[in-house]
Order: sequence, then C-alpha cells, then structure tokens
Amino acid sequence: MNTILFGLIGRELRLALRHGADTLAVLLFFLLCGSLFPLALGPSQELLRRMAPGIVWVCALLATLLPLDRLFGNELEDGSLDQLLLLGVPPSLVAGAKIVAHWLTTGLPLLLAASPMAIMLGMKPADLAPLLIGLLLGTPTLSLIGGMAAATVLGARRGGVLLPLLVLPLATPVLIFGAAAAYAGQFGQSDLVELDLLGAFLALSALLCPLAAGTGLRAAAAS
Repeated sequence: MNTILFGLIGRELRLALRHGADTLAVLLFFLLCGSLFPLALGPSQELLRRMAPGIVWVCALLATLLPLDRLFGNELEDGSLDQLLLLGVPPSLVAGAKIVAHWLTTGLPLLLAASPMAIMLGMKPADLAPLLIGLLLGTPTLSLIGGMAAATVLGARRGGVLLPLLVLPLATPVLIFGAAAAYAGQFGQSDLVELDLLGAFLALSALLCPLAAGTGLRAAAAS
C-alpha cells in the first residue's frame, strides 16, 4: 500500500513539474495579495507590523484555494480515475496522494515565501518562529480540507462556485488559531495552546479528510 501511495505522489509531482507555471502562479498571487495591504492600510509601519500575521495567514488561505478546482478534475476527465479504481486502488489512497502533492507544490512554497512577506510587512525576524510553525501545521490542514471539498463537488454543476463556500467555513478555525499563535509570540505570550490546537486539527483532518474525499471520488466516478 505504501508503494502505491509513494508511486501516486511521485506521479503527481512529475505532473506538477511539467506544469510549473501553476505553482509559480500560486506564489505570485500570495506575494501580490500581501503587497496590496500596505497600499490599502497606509504607510504606518507599526500598523503593518501588528497586522502582519493575519495578513500572511489570509493570503496563504486564499492562495491555497487557487489550484483546488482542478485538483481531481483532470483525472475524472481523462479516465485515469476510473482506471485507478478499477485496478483496486482505494479511492482514499488516491485522494491522499493528491492532497500530499497539493501541499508539496502549494503549501510548502507558501511556507518558504512567508518569511520574506512577513519581514516586508515589518515583522521582526525574532518573531517569525510562531508564524512559521503555525503555517507548518496549518497549511497541510488547509490542503486536507480543500482536497475533501474538491472531491465532494467533483462533477457537480458550478462546482468551482461551491468550492470556496465549503472550504472557507471549515478553514476558519485554522486561520484564527494560526494567526493567534503568531500574535502571541509577537507580544511575548505563550503560543502553546494555539499550536496544540493546530496540531489537533491536523491530526483529525489527516484521519478524516482522505476518507471523505475518497467517498467523493467514488461517487464522481460512478456518476
């Protein structure tokens, strides 16, 4: 089973390398979205510094949404999803591999780009650790929730419209506690509670979301 999982993840990464413009588009959206806030909030460095963690988290959440509408669509259209299921590959395994590849090609680059953006917004390098640890725990959770939602609306009419409506309410607790952890560290308070909650969200999502996404894939392939 592990061999199949790693094989599927490798296949997805090879496909992502062939379409590297998609990853670049996510990164550019993340950076451009963050650069708009100073224009809207004004030149106050203190205001930007205080709002920087929330800005980074909001931009990361929105950037994560970009590739979700085609996360499973190509496999459904070209028949590869049907072939995998006919070969006996569990649909939850297919969903899990796609979600892991989504994080490696979206969440991980966003995590690497978060430090430059936070510093651009005025955060001190000493305050970056809680923000980055929170993103390390939170971005996989966002990928898991997004993958579950993408599989749920797969094949539905106006699925691209429904997708943000499903993801955003479920991702709100991750956004709240992720930003709260960064704010706590910024003001010298303990961030352990917020990070523990993010870890709990990740563990629960890793257990439930691939199963729910697999059910969605099975239903889409059968329709």
